[in-house]
Amino acid sequence: MKRSTSLFLRPANFAAWRSMALGALIAGGLLAWHSPAHSEGAVAIPAPAVDEPASGSHQETAVLAGGCFWGVQGVFAHVKGVTLAVSGYSGGSRGTAHYEEVSDGDTGHAESVQITFDPTQISYGRLLQIYFSVVQDPTQLDAQGPDSGTQYRSAIFPANDAQRRVAQSYIAQLDHAHVFSGTIVTKVEPFKGFYPAEHYHQDFLTLHPDHPYIIINDLPKVEHLKQMFPANYRAEPALAASKGA
Repeated sequence: MKRSTSLFLRPANFAAWRSMALGALIAGGLLAWHSPAHSEGAVAIPAPAVDEPASGSHQETAVLAGGCFWGVQGVFAHVKGVTLAVSGYSGGSRGTAHYEEVSDGDTGHAESVQITFDPTQISYGRLLQIYFSVVQDPTQLDAQGPDSGTQYRSAIFPANDAQRRVAQSYIAQLDHAHVFSGTIVTKVEPFKGFYPAEHYHQDFLTLHPDHPYIIINDLPKVEHLKQMFPANYRAEPALAASKGA
């Protein structure tokens, strides 16, 4: 399923309309913490028992897939310690890393986000905690929210053995704790490369907060991040455009 990037017509007093729309979401409970039985809702989960050891490095990358990359990028751009979040494709070849081809669902790619972060400010394990609790529903197979297809699968692409051990251990920990109503289907897949998406996909949530898809599906995730991880939230996002991505 392809998403339209065109911005729909909006009321003249859009600021007031958007405020009313978000108010309706709050009243309807869509911005509340959801129980594990609800898909696409934030779930309070324990921190990983196993995390990467401190290395003294100030830069590391993580590649995560969890549905439409607009929201994944938008959430991690608001995480303290993240210096860059880039939407792109991972799991397939360079030759098929184009939105129109990936949208067919048969390239092996997943819409992914490459996160550059400072591990002295935030650990890989904490990024995974945010990923599992706020960004996506890890019990949905080849789908997230309104989107379906293998390109929207839940997947982690570890950059090294240490990340792989943390990811596999955390999935086992969460499954054992039964914090979700279903079995976690997130796969830890081999990292074959990351290919940045087209420029019009970058920073989409920040640039188009009035897009209906963003209002309904992604702004609640940013609000969940702010509510559930206040020490890790920052109001000013790290924009890919500012780094030339």
